[in-house]
Amino acid sequence: MYYSQFLSRVCMPHAVLLQPKESWNSSKSNDEIIVGHCTKVPRNSNLEKLRSGYLFPEISRHESEHLRKNPDASLIRLGIGDTTQPIPDTITLAMAEQVRGLSTIQGYRGYGAEQGNMPLRKTIAGKFYQDMGIKANEIFVSDGAQCDISRLQTLLGSNVTVAVQDPSFPAYIDSSVLVGQAGELEEETGKYGNIIYMNCGPENNFFPDLSTIPRTDIIFLCSPNNPTGHAASWQQLKQLVEFAKANGSIIVHDSAYAAYIRDGSPRSIFAVPGAKEVAIEISSFSKFAGFTGVRLGWTVVPEELLYSNGFPVIKDFNRIVCTCFNGASNIAQAGGLACLSTDGYQDLCKVIDYYMENAKILVDGFTSLGWKVYGGKNAPYIWVHFPGMSSWNVFAEILKKTNIVTIPGRGFGPAGEEYIRVSAFGQRQITLEALRRLNSFL
Repeated sequence: MYYSQFLSRVCMPHAVLLQPKESWNSSKSNDEIIVGHCTKVPRNSNLEKLRSGYLFPEISRHESEHLRKNPDASLIRLGIGDTTQPIPDTITLAMAEQVRGLSTIQGYRGYGAEQGNMPLRKTIAGKFYQDMGIKANEIFVSDGAQCDISRLQTLLGSNVTVAVQDPSFPAYIDSSVLVGQAGELEEETGKYGNIIYMNCGPENNFFPDLSTIPRTDIIFLCSPNNPTGHAASWQQLKQLVEFAKANGSIIVHDSAYAAYIRDGSPRSIFAVPGAKEVAIEISSFSKFAGFTGVRLGWTVVPEELLYSNGFPVIKDFNRIVCTCFNGASNIAQAGGLACLSTDGYQDLCKVIDYYMENAKILVDGFTSLGWKVYGGKNAPYIWVHFPGMSSWNVFAEILKKTNIVTIPGRGFGPAGEEYIRVSAFGQRQITLEALRRLNSFL
């Protein structure tokens, strides 16, 4: 149905019921939409360009539909990368103390600095960026990395050109669409016309061949990568920094999974000399500390990073933060400080080891079943190849036959076709049960 025909049907004095079409990108839900009086306000044209639904809510919709048809099914969720292990007492006690203090005159705190509490900013700088020259005032504490991706897109605006890894975390592309950078969706390829997709597969060790990549203003890179699990080497990041310098580009480096690196690969792009002149880094407590529900992250914007006219990017990002954000919860920030204490950090490392042991179990399990497996060594994600098969079909068959939720690789970009992503964030006994079911199915 064309948009004008849609309007002629819904802009009536009385409300009507319509079944949504898959071409309408608000949702693929089977729920009916009630439409009544229309205003004269046009819809944001960028929202019209988004795909049908954001990947992870779409997975949840499939999961709900499966449970509706199979109410007695015992689901195992190895899809969305949500943590499952409890946050250590060392950390929750610090947050509880902060909460109790709010009920006292001495302990009450209202608004804090939009950029984050300085003790936490200093601790992040010392813990993660020691000897890299990153200062506390260059660290902006937030409510999570995904929120910061959108704030950075607001900072960058609609007139920049963008390159992303393919496959990659969907928020980079979707946020590019929202701010008007992406152009039109090409249905045949599944790509947006104005975005450069940097292929990252086994053939190039999951890192883009920069000799084939045209210049763009912004380069999004996630390491360790979600979904493939690949951690870029120091040499690879050095190449990227040199590429950005030669082209006058800015790298947005997502290091949300850096704590899972095991082979000595850099945990920050700022480990590479010169990166402060061309890079911004996003990171998070979500997967490192189990703060997926607590919400805490940070972004590093170095003072050396300048626009083409010489104006410091940090000043504009500070303005964006002060306009669009009112500061992370002081309760969450108290927890963040406890995470980075000696005891808190040691406790968290044990939880990370637990998840990485899950990853090893899953890698070994899929490998023993004869499938080619990537990831699981520097990240809690396993990237499994099913040659010649549709990733959504593989996802659907596994869900139908085993009651296990995975993620179809196609949801991370065209290069994700034939793959599924499996998360190691489950509990141990559930991970082992998943392998038992998969063994019977595959």
